[in-house]
Amino acid sequence: MTNVRTFFRTALLATALVAAPALADGPIADRGEAVENAHFERDRETILSMAGDYKVRFDMQESTPWMTGYEPLDRKISGGHESVRVVEDTGTRIVLQHLLVVGEEGEEFVIKHWRQDWEYEPEKILAYTGPNKWEWVEMPERLRNGRWSQTVYQVDDSPRYAGWGEWQDSQGIRRWRSNWTWRPLARRDAVRDPVYDRYASINRHQLTPTGWIHWQDNTKMMPDGSAAEGLTPVVQEYVLNTYDAFDDYNVAAADAYWADTASYWKAVRAEWDAVAQARGGITIAEEAQTGTVISGRLLTIANEIRSGDLGEAAAIAEARELIRTATAPRAAANAATAAGY
Repeated sequence: MTNVRTFFRTALLATALVAAPALADGPIADRGEAVENAHFERDRETILSMAGDYKVRFDMQESTPWMTGYEPLDRKISGGHESVRVVEDTGTRIVLQHLLVVGEEGEEFVIKHWRQDWEYEPEKILAYTGPNKWEWVEMPERLRNGRWSQTVYQVDDSPRYAGWGEWQDSQGIRRWRSNWTWRPLARRDAVRDPVYDRYASINRHQLTPTGWIHWQDNTKMMPDGSAAEGLTPVVQEYVLNTYDAFDDYNVAAADAYWADTASYWKAVRAEWDAVAQARGGITIAEEAQTGTVISGRLLTIANEIRSGDLGEAAAIAEARELIRTATAPRAAANAATAAGY
C-alpha cells in the first residue's frame, strides 16, 4: 500500500509541475442561486473597476537564491502612465487592454501594452507549457464553480500565461489569487540570457483605496536533466505593480490610439484565437528583445494605419498571414530548432 501511495503521489507531483501547475484550493460548494449570482455580480464589478487611468509603479526584486552561488539581481523600480480600457464585456467574459503613454509633454506616444481576459467558469485555458508553446489545459470541473480564469496576452496579442482563482474578501481586502502557473521570461530577463528559462508563478490582484495592485510571486526555473521533473529552481522574485488612479497626463493620446487601431487589433485577436482553436494551442518562436518573431511587425502595422500609410483591410490581411505563417507547424518547428530548443 505504501508503494502505491508513493507512486500516485509522485505521478501527481510530476503532472502538477510539468503539465499543469498545482490547483488553487479546493472546490467551492454550491451556495445556492441567489448567493452565486451575488458573488458573480460582485466579481464583475471588481474586474471592471480595474479599468481607468493610472500612475503605475513597477517594483521587481529577486530575493532568495535556491541555487548555491547564485547572486540575486539588484532591485529595479520603474513606472509610467497607463490607461486601461474595457474592450469586450459579454457578461461572463471581460477583456481589458492596457495602453502605456510615454514621452515628454507634447511629444507623448502610446505603446500597446499587455491585455488581460477574464472568463467565468471556463472549461479550459490557453496555458504556457514551455519555450515557444501554449496549449489548452482543461480546468477541472470540480474547481470551476465560482472561479474566474485570467489569461494574459503580450503586446502583439499572442498568449503569455493563464491561470484561475476565486475572488474573495478577507481581512477587509478584495483579492484574487491564481493557481500555480507557468510563465515565459519577461523581456527584462530574456535579454540577459540567464540560466533560467521560465517562471512558476502565483499572481494576485487586489483592490486598494486608490486603485489596485498586481503582485507576482515568481520562482525562476532552470532546465536540468538530472532533476526529477527536468527543472531546478534558481531564485525567487517578487514583483509588485501598483496602479494608482491618476489622469494628469495625456489620456487623450491613449484613447486616440485605440480609436484608430481598435478594429485592427480586434481582427488580430480573432486570428490568434482561430489558430489556437484549430491547432490545439499556439507554437511560435520568440526573441528576447521583442517577444514573438512577428511582434515588431504587428505593432508597426498599427502605426502605419494611424499614419495613413496602410489601409485597414490590407493591414488586417497582412497580420492574418503573419500569424498563420509564423504558427504553422513546420515554421514553428524550424524556428524552435534554430533557437536551440
